Amino acid sequence: MKILIITGLLAKETIIQNIKTYKKHEIYLKSINTPIAAFITNNMIINTLKKEETLYSINTNKTTNINYIDLILTPGLTRQDTKKIKNTIKKQTYKGPSNAADIKITLDIIEKTELSTTKPADKYIIEQQEKQALKTITEYEEDNKPLQKPNNTLIGNCKIGSDYPMRILSEIPNAPQLNEKELHNKIQHYINSGADMIDIGMYAGENHPKEAYSLIKTVKENYDIPVSIDTLNPEEIKEAIKAEVDLVLSLDHGNYKKTLPLLEDTQTSAVILPTNYKKGIIPQTPKEKIISLEKLENKCKNITVIADPILDPINSNSTTESIITCFNYKKRNPNTLLFFGVGNVTELLDSDSNGVNAVLSGIGMEIGVNILFTPEASKKTYNSVKELKTASNMMFLSKIKNTIPKNLGLNLITLKDSFNKEDIHIDTSNISHITAKSDGFFLPDRKGSFKIIVEDNKIKAIQYNKFTPILVIESKTARAMYEELIRRNLVSRLEHAAYLGMELEKAEIALKLGKKYMQDFEIF
Repeated sequence: MKILIITGLLAKETIIQNIKTYKKHEIYLKSINTPIAAFITNNMIINTLKKEETLYSINTNKTTNINYIDLILTPGLTRQDTKKIKNTIKKQTYKGPSNAADIKITLDIIEKTELSTTKPADKYIIEQQEKQALKTITEYEEDNKPLQKPNNTLIGNCKIGSDYPMRILSEIPNAPQLNEKELHNKIQHYINSGADMIDIGMYAGENHPKEAYSLIKTVKENYDIPVSIDTLNPEEIKEAIKAEVDLVLSLDHGNYKKTLPLLEDTQTSAVILPTNYKKGIIPQTPKEKIISLEKLENKCKNITVIADPILDPINSNSTTESIITCFNYKKRNPNTLLFFGVGNVTELLDSDSNGVNAVLSGIGMEIGVNILFTPEASKKTYNSVKELKTASNMMFLSKIKNTIPKNLGLNLITLKDSFNKEDIHIDTSNISHITAKSDGFFLPDRKGSFKIIVEDNKIKAIQYNKFTPILVIESKTARAMYEELIRRNLVSRLEHAAYLGMELEKAEIALKLGKKYMQDFEIF
């Protein structure tokens, strides 16, 4: 295929260096007489190509002209739809990548994927890969046939088992302490994050049966999502069952006699533990835990059970030993559903949660885990539900495709890049270099000051006149915020505008990453 790449003067050399040894297609390059490729317009390209000048290949010794070109790639960051070029020049014309260094990746897939006339190729390709990945998962999600197998079941309306992705059970810890608004906000946040089930966490060692009933009823009446109760208290479990709870966390050897008959009568599923907390018995070795779980499972054979061998935090007792327990239990009991308390590790580890969640999800997939359980009990684990949902989908794709969890269309790469991105080189050796210095000079803006906060999943800029708040501008992006400030003529000084731009961008980064934002303080 003969492909013509359009670029600006600065990116020309980067493209040549990336393509000169490229073998797959015959590549031609035409640079428009403007330094920045993003500033190139459709008319500039059309006027240049209408001249029908000789085009020179950068990876062969061949020449041609526009009449023999099969496809044109414009710079990815140009603002206009390339359909105008296609309609005028009569050649297929699409946007190339945002970064000139990514041109080779685009060329590699150009015959397999129709690119976009409005979006940069790299972003469009990522969108299409994600769309295809989610479509594949949806096809498995909608298949009811696996429910006939013994290793799959329904919890409420949620399909769970080895033929479906690992399900995310999101705990609301100490739920009785929340007021109604806080409860609904938490539930909605979890649903928006991709939770498959909501867990109502009660106070350990206390007795609040009325609250258990009320909390479960609230979820059941307002949301179309399965709900579980997290308690060992038989009275709370009894009231939760009355409220039509879908899953009980948990049964152990100390409470099953009081609760099992109710579960059997209502065919309510339960998570089982190898413990007897009533007598203070907690098995320590993998063998002891497995035997204890198997004994309890045998007693609960008239209901659907999900075994929880208990995933321990690192170095308390041993995460490694508890993973071995899970692995060996699943090997001995392949048709029993398996529970994995990921939050036990992430909450008790001073590390960003997304990488930990990815690795634990991968381990869970290899073991045969069916439920990933987590709260978001601390700031460092905020968005864990969203991370686990992505990780679960990644691992499911990895399993069904029998490949490593890489280049699947979904990822958890947040703070780093998956591949090197080279920028264009600008020769500045013959111009002056000035070392910038901050003098700390500040002069109040006559149009007022702004307090910037991140609240309700938005950036908010509160305008003050002297000490009185008079207006709130809010959005999810710094760009929308500063454009609104400019449109309304709310800033009169350049240094104030620059300061607000800096703070708004910090707020947007904090919002995206779930970090704490405080005006005038660094976020890293």
